[in-house]
Amino acid sequence: MPETPVLTALLEAAGHAVEDRSRISGSPPGGANVSMFAARRVPAVIRPSAADQLPGIVRTFQAPDAPPLYAVSTGRNWGLGSREPARHDAVRVELDDLDRIRALDTERGWAVIEPGVTQHRLTVELEGTGRMLNVTASSGHSSVLGNALDRGVGLRRQRTEDLVGLEVVLPDGETVRIGWWPGERGGTAPNPYGLGPSLLHLFTQSNYGIATAGVIRLLPRPETQRVIRLSFERPQLSSVVDEFRRWQAQGLVHGVLKIYDTASARSYGTADTGGAYLAHISLGGTASVVEALTQSVHEHAASSGLFTSVVRSDREPPAQDDIVSRVVEHAYAGSVAHHEEMLRSAVGQDAGQVDQDGGGWIFFLPLVPYTGHDVTTALRLLDEVHTRTGIRPGATVNALDPDVIDLVVSLRFTRTDEETARAHDALDLLYELFGAAEYLPYRLDIDHGAWMDRLTDPHALALVRRLRDAIDPNRVIAPGRYA
Repeated sequence: MPETPVLTALLEAAGHAVEDRSRISGSPPGGANVSMFAARRVPAVIRPSAADQLPGIVRTFQAPDAPPLYAVSTGRNWGLGSREPARHDAVRVELDDLDRIRALDTERGWAVIEPGVTQHRLTVELEGTGRMLNVTASSGHSSVLGNALDRGVGLRRQRTEDLVGLEVVLPDGETVRIGWWPGERGGTAPNPYGLGPSLLHLFTQSNYGIATAGVIRLLPRPETQRVIRLSFERPQLSSVVDEFRRWQAQGLVHGVLKIYDTASARSYGTADTGGAYLAHISLGGTASVVEALTQSVHEHAASSGLFTSVVRSDREPPAQDDIVSRVVEHAYAGSVAHHEEMLRSAVGQDAGQVDQDGGGWIFFLPLVPYTGHDVTTALRLLDEVHTRTGIRPGATVNALDPDVIDLVVSLRFTRTDEETARAHDALDLLYELFGAAEYLPYRLDIDHGAWMDRLTDPHALALVRRLRDAIDPNRVIAPGRYA
């Protein structure tokens, strides 16, 4: 979409809203993203420096014939499209300079943050306190709020459980606060649901507005934190998953239990898993509680006869070449100290260069029932993808609770035309095979937004779109991956 007189006038008006014309640029060069999704046409980029500039920008783009606005936080939604809009011809609003921690209460356990606040920034602020952030395994330079809005998963729980309040600029330019906000008739105890219909999650995975801040709950920091690493071979996978499910149901696991397969572990830089799979179990609490849990895990592991090794982090720290275990151990404790090592191992670049120069990387993110049968069935589907495309998917099992597995499927490839085409064929096949098995994705990439229609009850989908018609009749906000 070339710059037109209408767009030129809109950008000039937006320049007054951001108070600095240099923060508005015309069509950027063809966007690069680490997944090699086709670059979308972006007629302009606007980079506000403060949240109070967003209402003016949004009101400007209510003009007839104005292109829609597509907001990104830090743009590091790697594997799903990075900062690329879902469709062509949307003006991108980049929010990474909205990076204030507006308020922080480590006694009551919450932080009010803007979209540009990264994991690294917030974890540094929390050092030495009794609270920690539920960090993800992604780069420390990724957005906390952006990931929560896309319903990402941390090492302790799903990020949707961390999000308790949002400040949103609606398509008419009005700013509203929904969910719980400190000191604003919400009471002193966080209550994201409020009274009456809950509005908070209208704005996760949605294009009903642009979030300019959010309230994130912070977790109590355990007095003692320990990780148990367990290795096992593939023939034992089904039995191990069922055993882990029992442990998790009975309170032996604190946080998200993680299992890396060999392909996934190697892709993140671990040279040898000591077996086909490497599991990580977090234990936390007082010293006596953690010691008792450790003894219980060892006893259960020994009696099961399923494991080739059982190692406790306090007695045998991860080896220098075991990047995965170092990242996981620190992440359970709310630290991103080693995250960039794993990122460089995965794609060969630091965060700022991943999209431009990193090795190819795509994610597919389904939910699977927490049973040995279902996990092994899902992994056989990955074997089928490898057989049919030549691309071997990596898989990380994230056990969210005793019933649900978040299966993080990663596709690594070189960014040649031939290899890229095979990787995208593999991605299409993943959607089809897992969809047929009803192991459905909980996040979508920018090329598979049509699966929203395929996977959503038609009546529910119609209601979603009626709500959008009411909130944004002039289509000021661009369609996203879930539109």
